Amino acid sequence: MDLNTRGVVNYLLWPVSGVFYALSKLRRALYRWGILQTHHFQVPVIVVGNITVGGSGKTPVVIKLVQYFKQQGRRVGVVSRGYGGTHTQGSLLVNAHTNAALSGDEPLLIVISTGVPVMVNKDRSQAVKDLIDQHQVDLVISDDGLQHYAMDRTVEIAVIDGNRRFGNQFFLPAGPLRESQNRLKQVDFIINNGGVFPGEVSVQLKPVKFVHMRSEEEFPLDFFKNQACHGMAGIGHPNRFFKTLMQLDIDVQKQAFEDHYPYQLQDLIFEDNHPIIMTAKDWVKCREFANDKMYYLKVDLDIGKDFLNKLAEKL
Repeated sequence: MDLNTRGVVNYLLWPVSGVFYALSKLRRALYRWGILQTHHFQVPVIVVGNITVGGSGKTPVVIKLVQYFKQQGRRVGVVSRGYGGTHTQGSLLVNAHTNAALSGDEPLLIVISTGVPVMVNKDRSQAVKDLIDQHQVDLVISDDGLQHYAMDRTVEIAVIDGNRRFGNQFFLPAGPLRESQNRLKQVDFIINNGGVFPGEVSVQLKPVKFVHMRSEEEFPLDFFKNQACHGMAGIGHPNRFFKTLMQLDIDVQKQAFEDHYPYQLQDLIFEDNHPIIMTAKDWVKCREFANDKMYYLKVDLDIGKDFLNKLAEKL
């Protein structure tokens, strides 16, 4: 079912969406009225989330914010639910050698990219407490969790896909919305990933270099120009990755998988001998069975210093 269009199935599920919307409003009200408990912390918490399901680019934003605050001398930690991972009980401290199948791909990518402590727990509030107690962090960033109201927060950042935005504008399960678009009026910042819209902070994911998955040797962006390559993406919006490769003049043979897809070796076997290029998020799940034909595309988030300065002032 396509959550960006309004087909027959979407309309059939619309009554269920109404129930979902009512329950989400009631749940938030229960926290606001103090009937459900919100946990408070002695350090600031920044939530980077969204009001839709599917990939909007939250994790690159988290990585960029961690890098920025580390440069400012802050002791930063990250919490995550670990979506797609098998860990279920208590807190898991993720390190560079953690199996992505256990932690989920995004927490592992954040650890490798930043080197800060990342705690996975379905109870985000407990993850924050454990980070503070065990690692003496003075700033916590939550990868997703905008709707996790049991966790108090100092700053809320909503990330929006600049192209798809709110899809068909229906609530789950008929559409991608977790909460009403009015929720965006209450967050501190709205980041628009890949687009421009009034009142939103525009950011762009820009390719930097190709990295060989076994040797870690780096190659320039024109290395695969005019070559036939397999482009692999198990992310929320695979076509964005494929479009990037095509803009680099690569003859892309597209291999799209569902978000957080648990790769197996057979998924990477092709009859030809073309190079295989994947995202960094896919790389952390495929590195254990990488061969000499596999590379990932390293990217960087282009985000304005003005926004970063305003965010720092909020803290």
